[in-house]
Amino acid sequence: MEINLNESRQVVQQARAKAIQLNVNANIAVLDTAGHLKTFERMDDAFLGSMDIAIKKAKTASLFRTSSENVGQYLKPEAGTYGMSATNDGLVGFAGGLPILKNNEIIGYIGISGGAVPEDLQIATAGAEVLNQIQ
Repeated sequence: MEINLNESRQVVQQARAKAIQLNVNANIAVLDTAGHLKTFERMDDAFLGSMDIAIKKAKTASLFRTSSENVGQYLKPEAGTYGMSATNDGLVGFAGGLPILKNNEIIGYIGISGGAVPEDLQIATAGAEVLNQIQ
């Protein structure tokens, strides 16, 4: 199953609502299951430098079908796979990139950047789970 445009807009809308609630100007990236950009939104006053980070968080999640934070466990200097951070045009190993679920299946990926890492995770979680709750 693949995220469609309407679904990706719902994900962005839910993520934006959470960002507004947290008073964070976020960049919101949604990728399809192949890792290609489906939808992108840069909220007013969101950091320009965070655009690439949001996309790469989603891309990191897509490459390993898990959260960017989980991938980060393998990117630490003490990990035996430390060098993999330089692969795939760079991986981002901190929170804010998640699989998007619908009926408990991955249909896409979301990446958020613009706030503190815990805020980015809250925003990404809000977006990633919205379609899983709709029946």
